[in-house]
Amino acid sequence: MIGHERKPGVDMRLFRLIPLYMALALGANAALATDAETLGPLRDGTLKRLILHKEPKPVEPVEFQLEDDGGTATIEDYKGKYVLLNFWATWCAPCRKEMPQIAELQEEFGGDKFEVLTLATGRNSPAGIKKFFEENGIKNLPRHQDTGSAVAREFGVIALPITVILDPEGNEMARLIGDAEWNSDSAKAIISTLVGAES
Repeated sequence: MIGHERKPGVDMRLFRLIPLYMALALGANAALATDAETLGPLRDGTLKRLILHKEPKPVEPVEFQLEDDGGTATIEDYKGKYVLLNFWATWCAPCRKEMPQIAELQEEFGGDKFEVLTLATGRNSPAGIKKFFEENGIKNLPRHQDTGSAVAREFGVIALPITVILDPEGNEMARLIGDAEWNSDSAKAIISTLVGAES
């Protein structure tokens, strides 16, 4: 049957493309493997406590509450960009110190390739969150809530603040326990390198 005839040379062309696809796949894996090597030397000051995973860790997409409108979202909704996920609470003193610094990262790098996602974890009233943001001059970060701490449990959060960096696939690639100087040259160099890697 004519419909099943193979054109001469088609199989050979496909065969010649195999090394190209293999190289691309290996290159992608190599890029993931070298994240820790690339970012490691950029850690300085409080960012020395940033733990860089050798391989990205998958995360289950647990729902959290969106500010004001009562809707929900998951980490999957942020796929395609690097995300700085900050778990915090209104009663957390270190959170009060670092939140304006995290807002500075969003101001400088926020866009198609990077976004800061803040999740008020546990018991935090919407009014309390709004007051916290107003008192600290935060105007560019979301006031989303992880009311039942379901997302925090998925990420193994046992104290606040904890900040996690997610890759564009939604996997955890790094985390920092406690507060840090997120507006430091070190922090900005790390985010700049990540964003640049996606150019």
